[in-house]
Amino acid sequence: MGLLNIISSIKDRAEKFLNEKNVVTDILGKMEEKTGIKKKVIALGAVSLTGLYLVYGYGASLLCNLIGFVYPAYYSVKAIESPCKEDDTKWLTYWVVYGVFSLGEFFSDIFLYWFPFYYAFKCLFLLWCMAPVSWNGSQIIYNKVVRPAFLRHEATVDNMVSDLSGKAMSAAENLTREVLTTLVKNKAVITPSPPVAQSEAKSLPSTSGETSTAKVGPSEMNEERRFFR
Repeated sequence: MGLLNIISSIKDRAEKFLNEKNVVTDILGKMEEKTGIKKKVIALGAVSLTGLYLVYGYGASLLCNLIGFVYPAYYSVKAIESPCKEDDTKWLTYWVVYGVFSLGEFFSDIFLYWFPFYYAFKCLFLLWCMAPVSWNGSQIIYNKVVRPAFLRHEATVDNMVSDLSGKAMSAAENLTREVLTTLVKNKAVITPSPPVAQSEAKSLPSTSGETSTAKVGPSEMNEERRFFR
């Protein structure tokens, strides 16, 4: 009975999505007009092909990340624009779990890459985290794993962040002070000194007559007088 309820909930959610006005439904509507095949059948075929591609196709990592990002991002924007805050909490919880999962995957990807059908299971995991059911994966992981760990180490993390921010600000101030001091010193070295003013003005050149008179001595003048006598 529980499995039937889950399938029914997923089916209702899918039908609601297909009846909404968005880019995906517009594309499916155009395909329905051209081919005559119902949107539900086209969507089911696209999901089946996507699953096969995740198992055997090239670039399954990119496709899996798009599935885990595009749909939640779309509904996150709708949640922000809506006046209700419950959907905001729901999608914030998903993004927290998604970030924790991506961080863990980054360090274990070298081992998980060789795991058979890894991206198919990853896609199922992300779909479970965003599923519109009471046992939503992101809610379970957040309440059972993330929240207890956060509350246990919240004070330590806050002190660490405060300490690191204080050290970062101090380092930035010291660096700025050193840079400004260096620039001032370099400017003082590069700036040329003003020219030294001459203390004495240049004397004007003497006339030719005065120069010649100054050069002739008294003895020469006596000889000239004798000669004229």
